[in-house]
Amino acid sequence: MLKIFLIIAAVLVVAVTVVLALATTKPDTFRVTRTTTIKAPPEKIYPMIADFHRWTAWSPYENKDPAMKRTYGGTPGAVGQTYGWSGDKNTGVGSMTLTEAAPSSKVALKLDFISPFEAHNTVVFSIVPQGDGTIVNWDMQGPTPFIGKIMHVFMNMDKMVGTDFEVGLANLKAQAEK
Repeated sequence: MLKIFLIIAAVLVVAVTVVLALATTKPDTFRVTRTTTIKAPPEKIYPMIADFHRWTAWSPYENKDPAMKRTYGGTPGAVGQTYGWSGDKNTGVGSMTLTEAAPSSKVALKLDFISPFEAHNTVVFSIVPQGDGTIVNWDMQGPTPFIGKIMHVFMNMDKMVGTDFEVGLANLKAQAEK
C-alpha cells in the first residue's frame, strides 16, 4: 500500500513540475485580434461601438447571462463613459471605461475583470474605410500573470476569446448592414 501511495505521489509531483515548466514558457502578455469587413460607412459603425448602451444589439457577451445586471455612467460615446456588469459564471463581474474616442476611426477601452478572475486588459476597435465597406478590427491585449500562464497550458486563449470576437463582429456586421 505504501509503495502505491509513493508511486502516485511521484506521478503527481512530476505532473505538477511539467505543468509549471510549461507555464514558464508562456509569454508575459497575450493578444487576441479578429477582423471583419462590413458593407457600411464608418460613421454608421462607430456609434454602435462607442456607445455602450448599443452593445446589447451585437456584443456576444450580452446573451451569455440574460439576468446580468448592467450599470452605465458618463456620456455615451465620450471618453470616461463606463459600463459595469455583474452576472453568473458565464459573464462574471467587471467594467469597461472608454479611454479613447476618435470619431469613425478608433475606440479604445480599459477592460477590468473582477471575477471569476482578476484581469486588466486593453481593447481597441479600429475602423478603417476600404472601398465600399469598412474594415473593423477588434483587438484585446494584456498581461499574463503566472497563474494565467498555468491556465494557458490547458486552454487556448486565442481560440476561446477569438470565437467570441468572431460572433460579436458577425453580429455587428448584421446590425450595421441593415
